[in-house]
Amino acid sequence: MTLPPRVTDRAFARLAEIADLTGDAKPLRVGVLGGGCSGFQYDIRLDDPASDDLVLEKNGAKVVVDSVSLPFLQNAVIDFTEELIGARFVVENPNATASCGCGTSFSI
Repeated sequence: MTLPPRVTDRAFARLAEIADLTGDAKPLRVGVLGGGCSGFQYDIRLDDPASDDLVLEKNGAKVVVDSVSLPFLQNAVIDFTEELIGARFVVENPNATASCGCGTSFSI
């Protein structure tokens, strides 16, 4: 069964913090582009929504996924992680058959 991506409470909370700090509540765009060392790479950035985007929202914080990237992100989990090497939004993608060490590039 295919489901749209899911966003964790931690990721939504971090988006709310970013909006409070910057005064700008732009959604987080999660997309997939060709390239990277494994064939595809994630494009994660703050961006305005487009009319055909899937919008995932909680308490005013939004994550958007474009219609082309959506099939690659079915059943994925979008999260925010803080580690010694830094803090970032990450995608846990069950569709990926391989990925690079940094986690930004994958293949299907």
